[in-house]
Amino acid sequence: MDAKSNVLSDQRAKGIILVIIGAALWGISGTVVQYLFEDYGISTAWLVDVRLLASGALLLFYSRFSENRDIWKIWKDRKHLPGLLVFGLVGMLGVQYTFFSAIEYGNAASAAVLQYLAPVIIACYLAARSKAWPSGLEILSVILAIMGTFLLVTGGNIGRMAISVPALAWGIASAFSLAFYTLQPGKLLSKWGSVYTVGWGMMIGGIGFSFINPPWEYSGGWSLNSIIAIIFVVLFGTLIAFYCYMESLKFISASETSLLASVEPLSAAFLAVIWLDVSFGPAEWIGTLFILSTIIILSKKKA
Repeated sequence: MDAKSNVLSDQRAKGIILVIIGAALWGISGTVVQYLFEDYGISTAWLVDVRLLASGALLLFYSRFSENRDIWKIWKDRKHLPGLLVFGLVGMLGVQYTFFSAIEYGNAASAAVLQYLAPVIIACYLAARSKAWPSGLEILSVILAIMGTFLLVTGGNIGRMAISVPALAWGIASAFSLAFYTLQPGKLLSKWGSVYTVGWGMMIGGIGFSFINPPWEYSGGWSLNSIIAIIFVVLFGTLIAFYCYMESLKFISASETSLLASVEPLSAAFLAVIWLDVSFGPAEWIGTLFILSTIIILSKKKA
């Protein structure tokens, strides 16, 4: 019995470590994106396109050789193909572009925190769809989300904006995009798996966006540091982060994973303050904690 308990404890610890690594890499990646925007003038559109195409190709490569999967099989599935196209062009491209735009017009810290309004949006949507009055915990989450957003946007001073209007608009759009990205591909994920579905979603989003912004039309500065930063965003901030996050679901529950994933905005905020000298006062930190507390509340409700 003790041996079994030790095994379960080790597996749980492994799951916790994996999700923290994945979420931290996502947060660090956002700060690296801000560094590329500020120091090298790289455009949002170009970076989104390159990230989607490169990361999608790597995920499909992993699915082909690690899972021994026929990566073209989904294109014969007429039932799920329209959903895959919507997921790639609206969900995947939407969440990437809005998030990167929120960073470009604001900073990685505020963008990451505003994106975490998504769980509250999802809870409100599900309550409206089921025509059920929101529970007390859901109402509390909405109140905390509104208060947290107010503090983050105003810095506690109602007479000023701590972040620009475009940064706020893109941040909220990113939260809605993440909510759609989370809810829409449910049937796809259950049939085809996460790595395969997300890989094709990224490829479809990247290919579709290439018609608007070709990836070979580059504007910005080049240096060894910028190349390393781009590789980090694609490899560590996407492929490895996603793998760690999905692998953690084998050892801990989804509600625990979503709760621990709040490391992402915290790591983005800390790194942006330390590395890029982003101004983040007491009111912004309190607002961040208010928004992240909604994840704890909603996770307890699911439990």
